[in-house]
Amino acid sequence: MLPVQDTHGNARSGIPMPSTVKKAPPSSVRMSLSGPALRAPYFPPAGSGPSSNPRHSVYRSQNANPLLQSTSKPHYGRTPLHNSTRRGSIWTGNAVLAAPSGSQTLKDPRPIRERAYQSKMRQEIFSWLHATGYEISMQTLTSITGKDYRAMFQHLVNLIDPCYPFEPKVRFEDEFQPALRALRYPFVSQIDNKWLAAPGSMHSWPALLAVLHWLVDTGKARLQYLESDDPTLQNIERIPEEFHEPMHHQALAFEYFSEAYIAFFHGADVFTEQDKVLEARYAKKNERVLNDLEEQKEQLTQLHAEFAQLQTSGAPLEKLQKTHGYLVSDRAKFHDVLQRFEGRKKHLIDTIAHEKEELNLRIANLEQLESEHNKLLDTVKAQNLTPEEVARMNSDHETLSRNLVELKQKISETQKTVMSLEVKMTNHGAAAEEALDLYTNLLSSLGLFPPLSPPFEGVDLTLQLNLATTNVSQLLIGEDIRKVIKPMLNAVAELKRTERAEVESERIKVDNDLDQLTLECENIHEEVREVEKKVVVLNEQADELRDAAQQESMVSNAEAARLERELAHARTAALSSGMGVKSRLQALQFDYREQQAKIARLKDETIRAIAKNSNEIALFKEEVSSRLRKLRDFVEEGG
Repeated sequence: MLPVQDTHGNARSGIPMPSTVKKAPPSSVRMSLSGPALRAPYFPPAGSGPSSNPRHSVYRSQNANPLLQSTSKPHYGRTPLHNSTRRGSIWTGNAVLAAPSGSQTLKDPRPIRERAYQSKMRQEIFSWLHATGYEISMQTLTSITGKDYRAMFQHLVNLIDPCYPFEPKVRFEDEFQPALRALRYPFVSQIDNKWLAAPGSMHSWPALLAVLHWLVDTGKARLQYLESDDPTLQNIERIPEEFHEPMHHQALAFEYFSEAYIAFFHGADVFTEQDKVLEARYAKKNERVLNDLEEQKEQLTQLHAEFAQLQTSGAPLEKLQKTHGYLVSDRAKFHDVLQRFEGRKKHLIDTIAHEKEELNLRIANLEQLESEHNKLLDTVKAQNLTPEEVARMNSDHETLSRNLVELKQKISETQKTVMSLEVKMTNHGAAAEEALDLYTNLLSSLGLFPPLSPPFEGVDLTLQLNLATTNVSQLLIGEDIRKVIKPMLNAVAELKRTERAEVESERIKVDNDLDQLTLECENIHEEVREVEKKVVVLNEQADELRDAAQQESMVSNAEAARLERELAHARTAALSSGMGVKSRLQALQFDYREQQAKIARLKDETIRAIAKNSNEIALFKEEVSSRLRKLRDFVEEGG
């Protein structure tokens, strides 16, 4: 598996990308996937500070920032901080500074000698240690011992790099500065290992406290970075379904090669499961895009179908002219209906005026009768009558009054009956008018207004309602309903049912023809696919024949060149050895002529094979073209 260079400066640039994974050549020894061998031992530069032990670390730190280590991968194949190949730190700030070069000594710009700043550093260290589960008191930080300082230092370093290899049997003075150099502490050259014997002394404590404070800030920065959603974390659980960030691609690649690395350690040479997982993840990434592509293809197909339909259908002007003819005929029918309604309105206005006149006449008659009644009362009062006549008149008056009351009651009942009958007649008239309007609208929608088409051209199906007439037979103006209109409507309905049955039969026939055409088109498409497969096979055979002919030609040319060289050598030898070599020369010339004849024969066979295949391809193209032309003509005739 060959690594590729990472154009994005990724920390996992030593991991091969999927496109560069190749099988190693067969060998008796399996190649390692862990990369190149370790570097040579790293010796600190001169002037980096005194040390109580000349022993140096044999591993040169290659990691600039341990925060870039993956948090989602298992510990298979991980290397500690001092042997990491990750890129440099991307963190800058007051505490995380750039590492100095070996030939330059930086001075700590922090006011580590001031008591206020020391108190602030102690408080931040104390809070961070308690937050990370390390129990310590403020008194311990005030009067620190070498054991406590070592425990705190190792705890803080392990928070930054959990894989750093502290060894309990090694002196703390031998591990202190290598660990700081591995973490790229910028002021490591200003620290003396002798200070670790008494870290709480006045001259050593500020620098050692600044080291702890720097480790605390670095641990906080690491925690903040790990809790963020930065793509450089390369956590596959935080990768969205659709992404375009290069770091997300690198994360998936690292996950793939991590799993392949584990499978390789278990003896696998083919990583099928890892390939399937990676393909499924990218298929999920491209799912929405593919769905959009399918929808766009469907829309394109629909638009092509609509375009073809528009091309095959008639001109829109013809449809508009036909629609205009329908609208003109409907306008004429609407004017006829409007004239009927105007006539009905005028008739109703005349009826209302006649009723008002009759009401005024009856009111005048009632006033005249009341005046006559008053005159009669005055006449009776002026007459001088006897008591018997008065009693008789009173009895007659009472009888007449009772009769009058009875007559008034009868008149009132008669008026109520007349009013109820008028209301019923009005309701029935309104219902009849609505039914007649519905009948007229149906005639308009069915196109049965006169003049009708043959054979009904002499019949008028329209009706009018005349509610002002007293003759029942004259309520409907028009043809007789029982004798003319109803038989006519039955005949029209039967004619429409017959036409509908014929149209349905024609539709079924057209559907059947369309299904047959579709089946024939599918069969033709299937034949075209079979012929294409044959063409592919013929092309492959032609390529194989061409390759074989070329190989044989190369072999023959090499043999001819060899024979020419031998012939030249034989001629040279013949000049020196005489006639004994002529026989060999003639034999070589004969072999040379045979090889030339063989080369010519192979060339002729190759040319004939190429011509034959080209002829078959041309015949196939002509056959496909003729089939497609027949299919197009058939579809155009069917359309």
